[in-house]
Amino acid sequence: MAAEEDGVVVDLDAHRRGETRRGRLAPVQPDRDRAEAVSPLLRAVYGEVLRDERQDQDRTLADVATAVGMSKQYLSEIERGRKEASSEMLHSICDALGMPVESLLFRGARRLGALRQLGRRPVSGARVELLAA
Repeated sequence: MAAEEDGVVVDLDAHRRGETRRGRLAPVQPDRDRAEAVSPLLRAVYGEVLRDERQDQDRTLADVATAVGMSKQYLSEIERGRKEASSEMLHSICDALGMPVESLLFRGARRLGALRQLGRRPVSGARVELLAA
């Protein structure tokens, strides 16, 4: 339950549990997932495409990261949409996967279009597949 105090939205349940900030009610944090559900970040979409391609080739993070010259932790963060890769880095990852960068752009745009038509963001790990009739 939320209420407003001095123009600030507060979480009354947190207040009842004693979770306050300097004796004041704790402000409610904006729902970040709600904003992402409407329009996922481009880096998240590209990351999903790169991860799907890597997994389709049965390659490990370490294998592709070594081919690119980056750490597997950094590649993992790119695939999960947590890091914004430069265009040069995306090009290098695509090269390591044997995938033209145009394919990444096309598949990303197609995935965004499919999400827009669905009006929602897929659950993490879910795939959007377009099948020809």
